[in-house]
Amino acid sequence: SDRAMLWGDFSVGAQGEDVVSGLVKTLCISNEQRGIEERTSDISLEDRFPQIYRSLLRIVKDLIYKERWGAQEIEFTFEGEEKECLSILQARDMAVTRKEALPAFIPSPELSSSYLSSGIGVSGGALSGQVVFDLGDMRELREKDPSVPLILIRSDTVPDDIRFVAVAQGLLTARGGATSHAAIIAKKLGKTCVVGCRNLVVLEKEKKFRLGGRTATVGDFLSIDGRNGSIYMGRHSADEIRVLTE
Repeated sequence: SDRAMLWGDFSVGAQGEDVVSGLVKTLCISNEQRGIEERTSDISLEDRFPQIYRSLLRIVKDLIYKERWGAQEIEFTFEGEEKECLSILQARDMAVTRKEALPAFIPSPELSSSYLSSGIGVSGGALSGQVVFDLGDMRELREKDPSVPLILIRSDTVPDDIRFVAVAQGLLTARGGATSHAAIIAKKLGKTCVVGCRNLVVLEKEKKFRLGGRTATVGDFLSIDGRNGSIYMGRHSADEIRVLTE
């Protein structure tokens, strides 16, 4: 049978701008996605709004299998639970995947014991770097050692943060999904990015964050994996592997 997988973000009682800004909690479209992203405590569009989900899936299958379109990035909205309430706002061809070498953390007991939590992996591979919260931190650490990657920690990101994201090598946020503005920009800039880490508590004024029962501050080492969203305390070794990326 014709198969299509729906993957993305949606939110209830929010506008598209809220999802893109990364300021609202986003939910999974399909149960398959929810399983892969290990977000089992959340509702999905498939579970909560089955008519909308089925209608969306039918449209996607028609475009791909009948109209012979490529994989699509679709923006939609719905104003009720019935299938008639679904509106497609725009659709465009999805970026084609290609093979690329990305670093992956080498499994070890030390890596396992350093595990803090997981978010949604958006782009990049394994990255170990020093924690930063603002441009001042970045300048200071750059002067000490220009070769060490910097990982920017944020509760959520707004468009003004682009200059921060551009300077850092990695980005970790507590809120937002894979279609948030920050995630898309980080991906385009080739940064390692993990978003939507629900347990991450960012204390920006104190320049600290709490995660997995641990506290970290400016200059501490952190390791993030932009493919599977894993987050580890400390600095860990990585190896190149070949994976499919967009």
